[in-house]
Amino acid sequence: MTITSTHRILEERSRPSPAFIESLQHPAIHPAPEWPFQGHKPAQPSGWKDSAATPTESAIVIDCGSSTLKAGWSFDKKPRFLIPPLLAKYKDRKYNKYCAFVGYDTYADATTRGQIRNAFESFTSVPVNWDVMEGVLDYTFLKLGVDSEGSIARPILMTEPVANLGYTRRMMNEMLFEGYGAPSVTYGLDSLFSYRYNRGTSGLVISSGHAATHVIPVLSGKPQLHSCARLNWGGAQAQEYLQKLLKLKYPNFPSKLYMEHMESLLKRFAYVSKDYQAEIANYLDWNGLEAGNDIVVQYPFTEQVIVEKSAEEIARQEERKKESGRRLQEQAAKMRLDKLIKKEQDLEYYESVLQQLRDAPTKKEQKRILDDEEFKDETALERQIRDLKQKITKARNKDLGNQADEETLEEQLNKFPLLEVPDDQLDEDGIKEKRHQRLMRSGVEARIRAKLEKERERARLAEEKRLDEEHRLTDRASWVAGRRAQRQGLLVKIKEQARAKADSSNRKGLASQQRMKTLANLASDGPKRKRRGGGDYDDDFGANDDDWGVYRTVAKEEGSDDEEPEPDPVAELLNIEKDLLQYDDNFTQNDTLEAQNDWKKSLMHAFIRGSLIPDDDSQRDFHQLHLNVERIRVPEVILQPSIAGVDQAGLVEIMEGIVMNRFHDPLQQKNLLRDIFFTGGNTLFKNFGERLKSEVVATLPSGYEINVRAASDPILDAWRGAASWWTGTPSSERATASVSRNEYLERGSEYIKEHDLGNAISPAYG
Repeated sequence: MTITSTHRILEERSRPSPAFIESLQHPAIHPAPEWPFQGHKPAQPSGWKDSAATPTESAIVIDCGSSTLKAGWSFDKKPRFLIPPLLAKYKDRKYNKYCAFVGYDTYADATTRGQIRNAFESFTSVPVNWDVMEGVLDYTFLKLGVDSEGSIARPILMTEPVANLGYTRRMMNEMLFEGYGAPSVTYGLDSLFSYRYNRGTSGLVISSGHAATHVIPVLSGKPQLHSCARLNWGGAQAQEYLQKLLKLKYPNFPSKLYMEHMESLLKRFAYVSKDYQAEIANYLDWNGLEAGNDIVVQYPFTEQVIVEKSAEEIARQEERKKESGRRLQEQAAKMRLDKLIKKEQDLEYYESVLQQLRDAPTKKEQKRILDDEEFKDETALERQIRDLKQKITKARNKDLGNQADEETLEEQLNKFPLLEVPDDQLDEDGIKEKRHQRLMRSGVEARIRAKLEKERERARLAEEKRLDEEHRLTDRASWVAGRRAQRQGLLVKIKEQARAKADSSNRKGLASQQRMKTLANLASDGPKRKRRGGGDYDDDFGANDDDWGVYRTVAKEEGSDDEEPEPDPVAELLNIEKDLLQYDDNFTQNDTLEAQNDWKKSLMHAFIRGSLIPDDDSQRDFHQLHLNVERIRVPEVILQPSIAGVDQAGLVEIMEGIVMNRFHDPLQQKNLLRDIFFTGGNTLFKNFGERLKSEVVATLPSGYEINVRAASDPILDAWRGAASWWTGTPSSERATASVSRNEYLERGSEYIKEHDLGNAISPAYG
């Protein structure tokens, strides 16, 4: 189940109460994974010395896995060294020397980690970097104490995957025979060595390692390689899948999520669910998250240091702020005074100009005075003087805090005397002034009408409020029911607006299609009138007033400039919820729209940031990973590959297909199902065997005895099985499975010998 599908289910679930959130306990915090650097590992030459007595009977056993190479001597109880097939090589500029680090040493510091190369191709068991493989083998033989000039002088027993490529075996043979001078090389399947070590004879061997999962049927100790199958899912794919899930979950996580860290998280916290569908449903419950399903992994962070100021310093800062405010006020007062003085000087100057204009003996002199001052006529000069007087009066009243001297709208109506004078009694300038006064009066009358309309609206609202208050006092239950109905209607309206807004931006939405249809109709041909005087057809759009209404249809935004804006439904909803909180006992803060839309109180937030309210002032929460669904989702892929987009059948379906479709003898089917054996590091998840058995029982027909068991050590049993096979097999029988140096030189590098624990010469399995 993805985070998106989880979010859809969360919408149908009730949120916890604030009391429940406050009662939650802080979960245990686990430290972030460390790099798997193990420090210096000294060589162990004792094995080489012990093998000197019987050099042909003692072999170097190497379990060559794509995740870890295990190496030791055939007479050891366990491998002496576990080495990742990694190599980091670079030139140290300080010492002017080339440095090479192998295995876990490549994680020593950031410099070596930046130069890491793997011997195997990503997500496969195919070696592609043979220089890295050579460096890993050099390191292995050095640590094993091999002390022989020009040759390792010991037989080599090495594991390989099912259906190993001929090219891979050829390159390995050339390296071992020609590079290291091995006297003989034996190859075998790691999973079959593990099965033999755990005393298996007939059954289904499930090997889930780092690169893939194989299912090999074995009858009477002989592998039926023509009937085996592979699932392209292993530990590497699981690590990559967890990394992708966490990157989707935390796209802005401040620390980098490395694959090595994913491996550690899977080993520590992931497990196979006994009932995946039922358990993942419990994750969508607050109690499920608090039952230990949420694992918090804390990455390193640096907290922001906030310096606390003393009371004296805070007081000094406040005093500085007040002093700065006083200075600003003084500057503003000075600027206002300067402007007032300037206006008074202008008023005095224009009054003197008006006096000169009136004292001028001729009209020519009057026109010269008006042109010098850039006035059209005497009326414009008088208007300028009148405006200056109003501004000066307003500025003085503002400084004195006196607003009573301002003219009312009714008084302004009496300031237009020319409107009462007939036009025949006025000259040309008087008529122009009368027109100006008529325009000014119409503006004042419009303001008076607007004022009266506002007063009537206030009176109406006050009456509605009084009636609503009376309704609440007389019939509270009915009043509350009405409020709830109004709230429900507003919620529906808010959702419709959100849906319409989303649809308007959708090119394929109904609203967009309607707009495009309208535009197409406008652009189509239709009956049009001819131009006057003939000629081409002329466009008659706009001839009728109804034509302009089409713009309301094609516009994306609702409403227009000439329409009254609709009231905000969110603001109305907040007012109604405020009344319900005060007068409705069944309506709580948790029922409000704000609480329902609070991201920090949602279950989705609990999946990403935990169930507790985060501390926004701290960097701790932003450096945390919360593992919950991922703990069972990643291991579940081997049973349901479609979860991760893998186009293959699950492990149980593969097993069923092998047993029921490739083996038709009922006795063979029973022998295979009587011992289902699994090994490999990807089977170490808790409950893996129990879940596998329940799925097999539910899938196969009844009447079969089904036993599922795990290797005693799924990681090391392959090496132990190879070592025990070498020591417990007669030399003559070993010779039939080993390729000697003479046989290599005679038959070529791709020559292989078949035996019960190895690959076939001509594999025909799928």
